[in-house]
Amino acid sequence: MKVYESKDIRNVGVVGHGDSGKTTLTAALLFTAGATSRLLRVDEGNTITDFDEEEIQRKITITTAIAVAEWKKTKINILDTPGYNIFINDTRGALVAADAAVVVVDGVAGVEVQTEKVWSFATEFKLPRAIVINKLDRERADFHRALASVQEFFGRAAVPIHLPIGSERDFKGIVDLIRMKAFTYTPDGDGKGKETEIPDACAEEAQKAHEALVEIVAEGNDAYMEEFFEKGTLPAEYILEGMRQGVREMRVFPVMCASALHNIGSDLLLDLIVEDMPNPTERGEITAFVNGVEAHRPVAESDLPSAYVFKTTADPFAGRISYFRVDTGIIKNDATLQNVNKSSAERLAHLSSPNGKTLNPITELHAGDIGAVAKLKDTLTGDTLADKALNITYPPVKLPEPSIAFAIEAKSRNDEDRMGNAVHRILEEDQSLRFYRDPQTREFLLAGAGQQHVEIVVSRLKKRYGVDVTLKAPKIPYRETIRGHADVQGRHKKQTGGHGQFGDCWIKMDPLPRGGKFEFVNETFGGSIPKNFIPAVEKGIVEVAANGFLAGYPMVDFKVTVYDGSYHDVDSSELAFKLAARKAFKAAMQQAKPALLEPVMNAEIVAPVEYAGDLMGDLNGRRGRISGMDTRGATQFIKAQVPMSEMLNYQSDLTAMTQGRASFTMEFDHYDYVPPLQADKIIAAAKAAKTGEEEEEE
Repeated sequence: MKVYESKDIRNVGVVGHGDSGKTTLTAALLFTAGATSRLLRVDEGNTITDFDEEEIQRKITITTAIAVAEWKKTKINILDTPGYNIFINDTRGALVAADAAVVVVDGVAGVEVQTEKVWSFATEFKLPRAIVINKLDRERADFHRALASVQEFFGRAAVPIHLPIGSERDFKGIVDLIRMKAFTYTPDGDGKGKETEIPDACAEEAQKAHEALVEIVAEGNDAYMEEFFEKGTLPAEYILEGMRQGVREMRVFPVMCASALHNIGSDLLLDLIVEDMPNPTERGEITAFVNGVEAHRPVAESDLPSAYVFKTTADPFAGRISYFRVDTGIIKNDATLQNVNKSSAERLAHLSSPNGKTLNPITELHAGDIGAVAKLKDTLTGDTLADKALNITYPPVKLPEPSIAFAIEAKSRNDEDRMGNAVHRILEEDQSLRFYRDPQTREFLLAGAGQQHVEIVVSRLKKRYGVDVTLKAPKIPYRETIRGHADVQGRHKKQTGGHGQFGDCWIKMDPLPRGGKFEFVNETFGGSIPKNFIPAVEKGIVEVAANGFLAGYPMVDFKVTVYDGSYHDVDSSELAFKLAARKAFKAAMQQAKPALLEPVMNAEIVAPVEYAGDLMGDLNGRRGRISGMDTRGATQFIKAQVPMSEMLNYQSDLTAMTQGRASFTMEFDHYDYVPPLQADKIIAAAKAAKTGEEEEEE
């Protein structure tokens, strides 16, 4: 494959809400640029960037894929990213490799929840961006309504450089407001518009929009502003240069028209990417740590080679594939670089330029380019590869913790033996998953961003690795505690033929504040209990408290004070005092008002404003307490504290309530008392389960 210098490379992330047409737009760009021989379609399951089995089956993008187009002797690395909320973390992780973003907005729905989220990602990474109002061929599509939505959320800097010619099924062309020319298209054609004069029907509107555009462009340049005030307009070359500056400085976000499905407008978008989006060396300095100290370094071909691994996939045939962005220098095929994070050498055999699932061999990659290499020994997502003389690391992208966990259980012994290794392989490619064993419930838990996220992992386990598992709701990690005071004796006495057993202790038990865990205090005096037996008293309490009293859950937030007792010179032992302490604990629980605690989660829901009432009513029904609300544009942010037991099915319920337009995140906050009615049910269920286990053992 051809090698490109840094100045001839553009890295563009295609981002937006789910179903806004990102993958279809990517397919249109590839076809127009001649990278594919025909216009590929999502519904046919043959697009370059949705090649995973799950993506083809579900017709949605699950993970970021890279495709390559050449336009006007410039290499464009297109990162086609997910738009659904449960996969949006992958988008954030991939945008670190981009130098600009194309934000795709549905011409019917306008700005949606995830549009805002990906916009915030682009802002975080300081990416220049253009906005494409897509699907203008659809019924009820309205460019002006979608534009109003865009400007409401992103301000007047989002300025149209296009106007549509025709609407809905009659959408057939675009007015270019910079050059004041029109372009008409043949639906499903080669994507190259035919230049014509602006139709009379939209000439007046185009003139007004042109003037507004010129004003925005002039604002960023004193010389342009002076000429604008003097003449009321600017020459086309000034507008073009001003637009280029404005886009790169993130003062201007051009708004464009398109129908990706019918390949209208893709040539104009390719022109804008090449002419107005920055090449990697023009993005400014990047943050790195050199010898452990934060530094800012330019992207330069003349520097020693270094690269950041932003994505990993597990291919059943090729093994682990690492996708990286070259941040400095030139990386050549068969080069050996240091994995700075792991302090190990890695040989980059078979260097490739990725294009969907195809890895095209390449001799070298220049600073700013995106590459892939298979079978690195130790390298994972977030690692830095660099020349041995360059002790540099790039900061990894931090992803939020998973919001929901499911218990995962192998269907057979054979599946159980292979499950750990297979899950580990999948975790290597998806950094937003967690797999762990709950020490209390002893279940293996798989945590992800949502139910569908975890279900896809289960499907991949079976299809890729032949591991069959079932998912079920995890057991809630309840705790037990006390609300009152107890003062009791624990006495263990047993006489046998030889030495007997004797231990006697008096304890007080008191509640501690939430989070106090367990506290043990020795207040014995006068040798009532020898010092060497005091640890046995504590151990006896700790062991019996681990199995609770009410329902078998660990006891927390309580204090035990041993203050008196007695012993026998011959019959007392550590075991005797441990057993005496266990009896004391059980006696104390009769007095100390035992209670159940449940985990309470902090939940944040992001949804269109029209669903706010239904969502708050639903949260109240889940015993939730609303702790905050915020409205931004047409989006509602709701913060609440809700018991974990009420949130196990929340993902599917939220999808049903909001037609999939809402998302939520959830994290543990604190433990609180279970109301009496629910506590009685939990205790009854625990006793029934224990009885069942005992009967099975018999």
